[in-house]
Amino acid sequence: MSTVEEARQPIVQIRNLRKVFAHGGAEVVALDNVDLDVQAGEFLSLMGPSGSGKSTLLHILAGIDRPTSGECWVLGRDLCDLSEDELSAWRSEHIGFIFQSFNLIPVLTAFENVEMPLLLTNLSRKERAEHARTVLEIVGLGDRMTHYPRQLSGGQEQRVAIARALVTDPDMIFADEPTGDLDARSAEDALGILRKLNRDFGKTVIMVTHDPKASTYATVTRHLDKGEMLP
Repeated sequence: MSTVEEARQPIVQIRNLRKVFAHGGAEVVALDNVDLDVQAGEFLSLMGPSGSGKSTLLHILAGIDRPTSGECWVLGRDLCDLSEDELSAWRSEHIGFIFQSFNLIPVLTAFENVEMPLLLTNLSRKERAEHARTVLEIVGLGDRMTHYPRQLSGGQEQRVAIARALVTDPDMIFADEPTGDLDARSAEDALGILRKLNRDFGKTVIMVTHDPKASTYATVTRHLDKGEMLP
C-alpha cells in the first residue's frame, strides 16, 4: 500500500458493532451491528434521540466501555484486543474526553484541575505548568486560573473541562453532550472552541448531541436510532 493510500485510511473503523446490556433478567440491545468510519481531521456529530445508543458508542470509541461483539479499530489499534491496563494507557496517551457535567474537582483551582492529567506523565513541574497555562489561554481563561469551580459560571466550568481534555495534546477529542447543561451563549462559546480545535489545531472531534444547532458546528453528521446507524 502506498503512503498516500495509508494516509487515507480512516482513524476510526468499526464493523458489526453490538452492545447488549443485561437489565432485569432481559437483554437490552444498545447498539445493533453498527458500522462507522471517521477520517483524521473530521468533526463528527453523532445525533439521535435519548436511548438511541449514541453515548454508548462514544464510550466504546474512547475506550471507556467495551462492545459485546464486532470490531473497533481506533488510531490503528484494535481496542477489543487490549487489556484493561493497556486500554487505560492508550486512553491517557491519545484521548481527551469532555463530559456534560464538567466533572471538575471542587477543591482544586481551574489550573489544578487542568494540570491533573499531566501528573501521570513524566513532565517536570515547570513543563506541566506551561502546558496547563497554554490550554487555559486557548479556551479564554488565562485570567481565571486561580479560581475554583464555585467561582466560575457554567460556561467557564465547561471551558476548564475542555482545557483539561486538551492538556495532554490528545489525537482525538470526545465530547458527550458538551452543551447539555449550558445556556445558549455559553453553548455557542463551547462549540466555537471545539470548532477552533478542529480547524486550527487539526484535532479530530467526535461529539454526541441531540441539538441540531450544535450539530451545525461539525463537518460530518451521522444519526443513530434505536441502536442502528442510519444511512
